[in-house]
Amino acid sequence: MSAEIHSAGDAVEIALRVDGLERSVRAEPRTLLIHALRNMLDKTAPHIGCESGRCGACTIALDGAPVKSCMLLAIQAQNTTIMTAQSFADDDIGARLQSAFKSHHALQCGFCTPGMLAAARGLLLETVLPTEQDVRDALRGNLCRCTGYQPIVEAVLVVAADLADAE
Repeated sequence: MSAEIHSAGDAVEIALRVDGLERSVRAEPRTLLIHALRNMLDKTAPHIGCESGRCGACTIALDGAPVKSCMLLAIQAQNTTIMTAQSFADDDIGARLQSAFKSHHALQCGFCTPGMLAAARGLLLETVLPTEQDVRDALRGNLCRCTGYQPIVEAVLVVAADLADAE
């Protein structure tokens, strides 16, 4: 993908690859990635929570790694592949996580869920069979006010075991 920036006044044109599609946004250089995703590209899975990197509700996959999109400028996302939870149903690990979250009651209000899914997916991409502590560490930057975390951890561990069995 080639990402080009064309300045015209205060806004710049930023080419992005989001959820498998080449997209372009016209934004001020100071625009946060979370705002470009939600307000300009209609990607509503990453949620706006604290806007200071503390809650993790805005977590996305950036080149496969979980990243808090409120801590990154849209212009910094050039030449990267962005995946939001909106496209996880088309991804093997993402789809398994979504199913496990549902069956293990790992979501209630759903506000933290997209960020939790992105963080968990990142862990499972890099760790074949994580321990409970590995999962807790990977999710440490994502706050949930409803579930008490245990169902989330259990769901991730079930998916990890399934993936390990499939290898």
